[in-house]
Amino acid sequence: MHLEPKTVYLLLGSNLGDRRDVLNRAIERIGMEIGEVAARSAFYETAAWGNEDQPSFLNIAVQIETGYNAHYVLERALQIEEELGRVRKDQWGARVIDIDIILFGNEVIDDGTRLQVPHPRMQDRRFVLVPLAEIAGGVYHPVLQQNIMSILSSLKDDLAVSKIA
Repeated sequence: MHLEPKTVYLLLGSNLGDRRDVLNRAIERIGMEIGEVAARSAFYETAAWGNEDQPSFLNIAVQIETGYNAHYVLERALQIEEELGRVRKDQWGARVIDIDIILFGNEVIDDGTRLQVPHPRMQDRRFVLVPLAEIAGGVYHPVLQQNIMSILSSLKDDLAVSKIA
């Protein structure tokens, strides 16, 4: 299952409970079970996207180095979500923890079911691009062939995303 190490970018979010604590616990688990945490953005307070009638999110982008394949990383991320109290009810609903694979090296993956990399809507969402640009602004999107800063600079989404001290 171990492959040549890949640089992977994840976005974590939480809008229920002690958001900062659960995100820090998730990052700790990711480091133990998926790969070395090489970088992490600041925390960002973000208005809810999609279903706006819910508390705001705390989001953070994380860079990991892993020798595992994308499907293994997805399964471990889903297991970490579940162990930290994630209950899947409503799409875009409130959640204790959400872990999304945003980029997996330069790979383009669509298995037709659960895994799409790059994340199919990352280029449309300020709450993804702002924290990601902090740690990976020069990284290229393998489909759009633009770097993250360039995608962010032309973004139409005006959702409020504020860096937290």
